Amino acid sequence: MKKLLMAMLALVMMAGCSSETSKPAQVEKPQPKPAEFVTGRAAFQKLYIAARGWARDAQPYRIESMITDDSKGKEGKSAVWRASFGSPLQRGVKAYTWSGEVSPDRGINPGTEDTYSPTNTSTQIFDVAFLKVDSDKALEVAQKHGGEKLLAKEPDTPILYIVDWSQATNELIWHVIYGNNRDDYKLRVAVNASSGDFIRVEK
Repeated sequence: MKKLLMAMLALVMMAGCSSETSKPAQVEKPQPKPAEFVTGRAAFQKLYIAARGWARDAQPYRIESMITDDSKGKEGKSAVWRASFGSPLQRGVKAYTWSGEVSPDRGINPGTEDTYSPTNTSTQIFDVAFLKVDSDKALEVAQKHGGEKLLAKEPDTPILYIVDWSQATNELIWHVIYGNNRDDYKLRVAVNASSGDFIRVEK
């Protein structure tokens, strides 16, 4: 009788094991990466490599952050940066955008190529060696020249960062813009992108 009970118990256990193994393994769905926010120089390094793949002599003429629902430019960082490049050899200009947002456009996306003219002041290329100061440091300077007071009153004000070459003063400038764009702003502060020195509050 004992042998019969033991045999039946063994059969039940075997059946239990086989039913467990027959269950399909549950695959966990990969969670999407959270939005990534980086400084201007960090994004620029990625974009510069991509631009050099397009033209070996590509040099930047503008680097700018983008305001999005996720990214309002706090802490000198943004989830979207665009760098525009000129190539004298290719006689072309091309923009590349880096996105750290949770979207299908995440990563580096090239823009369309256009014609480059060395006499066009709005596409004045500069040597990347001049870009020594990052956007977070430019923000620190801007905060001391009106930004802190403005954000204390209006903390939801977005902040844009644009760096380009000034032919008038022959220097690379970070424009820290408290507002929606270069023309619609509450405060705009110019900071030297090589030294980090305050230049002026722009009108």
